Amino acid sequence: MILKGIVASKSIKGVSGKIRIINKNNISSFKKGEILVSYDTNPNYLVAMKKSKAILTESGGLLSHAAIVSRELNIPCIVNIKSITKKLKNEQFVKINFEKGEIEY
Repeated sequence: MILKGIVASKSIKGVSGKIRIINKNNISSFKKGEILVSYDTNPNYLVAMKKSKAILTESGGLLSHAAIVSRELNIPCIVNIKSITKKLKNEQFVKINFEKGEIEY
């Protein structure tokens, strides 16, 4: 299945790996090299964002916190992916196409 969103920060190539859905209560559970998935981000998420392979959020646009920080950190990011936090599960493997803004799961 495929989810679509708005590409906020591109990767030269696609990214694949396991995701970790985080919120304000479990930020510390995020591990280096995982793909960060959340409803949105704020400055409290910075530690996890810096460890992430890619950032995927359910809300936001090109000027959202996730989009701006991902560009500053040079981490690929897709925002505004409807229902991603409900459709995916922790440690699920995904393939991300940053040219099309698609997440295959």
